[in-house]
Amino acid sequence: MTKVVIATHNQGKVAELRLLLAETAPGVELVAYDGPEPVEDGDSFVANALIKARAAAEHTGLPALADDSGISAAALDGAPGIHSARYAGTRDADDNIDKLLREVSAHDDRSVWFSCAAALVVPGDEASEHVESGEWRGTLLEARVGSNGHGYDPVFRPDGETRSAAELTTDEKNAVSHRARAFRAIAPYVAALAD
Repeated sequence: MTKVVIATHNQGKVAELRLLLAETAPGVELVAYDGPEPVEDGDSFVANALIKARAAAEHTGLPALADDSGISAAALDGAPGIHSARYAGTRDADDNIDKLLREVSAHDDRSVWFSCAAALVVPGDEASEHVESGEWRGTLLEARVGSNGHGYDPVFRPDGETRSAAELTTDEKNAVSHRARAFRAIAPYVAALAD
């Protein structure tokens, strides 16, 4: 099997990506990354995903998959966006949610969207890079609902749903989420590594 490193120390994300790519890239073994985390100083989800994938590929010598994702609020001109994970300054999901709820509470528009950029970097003589993106639109709830998922899921109700993202099963979320859309789009490039 061809090994591809997942450029994250977030074990929840590793498990999610393994599920997402199990059927679409069966000849690929996704391995966890144990190297240093690069500074994510890009100005977009795409830039940050590439920073992480390039660093993991360089550190391991293996093809590397990375993503950068976050939530954006229309009322806040797209904030927190690329700063979602550290929005409150603590990198704590509950603190981030609390800050977002406070800041949006002064506005009538509660529309939000998750964005994800997935990057694949293949090192070596035939070095290549691929990036795909996905989006998931919805509404910011006024309080947390549900206990599945992670991050902002408890306060995000997807368009067309009556439940929060944290009330969806893993399979339901993986069918429609921003990350699922981005990784389904990049899956053929990952699968081609096993050929």
